[in-house]
Amino acid sequence: MRRSSLFLVGLVATTAALLAGIYTGSQRSSTSAPASPGVNAEAVANLLASSLKDVAGKPQSFSPWQGKTLVINFWATWCPPCREEMPAFSRLQDRHAARGVQFVGIALDTADNVRAFAAAHPVNYPLLVGGAAGVDLARQFGNARLALPYTLLIAPDGDLRLVRLGSISESELDLAVHQSLAR
Repeated sequence: MRRSSLFLVGLVATTAALLAGIYTGSQRSSTSAPASPGVNAEAVANLLASSLKDVAGKPQSFSPWQGKTLVINFWATWCPPCREEMPAFSRLQDRHAARGVQFVGIALDTADNVRAFAAAHPVNYPLLVGGAAGVDLARQFGNARLALPYTLLIAPDGDLRLVRLGSISESELDLAVHQSLAR
């Protein structure tokens, strides 16, 4: 009995250390876009041609958002930094909507988890359930490890202006949106 208790404590400590390492690693992030514009253009075209289900299970196409400044955030309900960013994203959506900015959350999570989260923590931008297609989109945009949160800013012309692995502050994202709109 004592040996199994020690094993359980060790397992919990190891798991906590692993999660802390993943979280810390995601905080050391880069705001620069990947260096291959051809891949970025293809990834943006694939995103705009795709469709994912919303929290109600209805397919939501990205094509109506073509020509807008898009802020795409890959997230999950189990990701604390993802959840912490969402109120700021809602404020920025309100602030910039009239200027053609659209935030979209793509959850790399189960539909049930996303539905429950959306009911408890409503946001003012679409939350879509990524599934396999969401995983593929994240990888096309350079997130091979599928680390979260992962945020993209895509200009109306399809130019990828920002790629951020890890949390992004409201002020930093607001500045990036302003700079993108000014070009």
